[in-house]
Amino acid sequence: MEHEVKLPPLGQDAPEEAEVSFWYVGPGDVIEEGGSLLEMVTDKAAFTVPSPVGGTVKEIRFEEEEKVRVGEVIAVIEG
Repeated sequence: MEHEVKLPPLGQDAPEEAEVSFWYVGPGDVIEEGGSLLEMVTDKAAFTVPSPVGGTVKEIRFEEEEKVRVGEVIAVIEG
């Protein structure tokens, strides 16, 4: 089963988008639920996005330094 991982809300009074800083994983990598997928940055903070499910990373939708809006699919994990 495939699971689309979306950029979660960044918090109250936070921007509606963030930039991909770097990926901890790549396509074909196995990740556990709660494992670190990628680091993202805004003008106020850097944060890590955890994997909501365990499985194999099938697809990464954004490259480093690309901007992502809240709610957009950032990766697909097959579990």
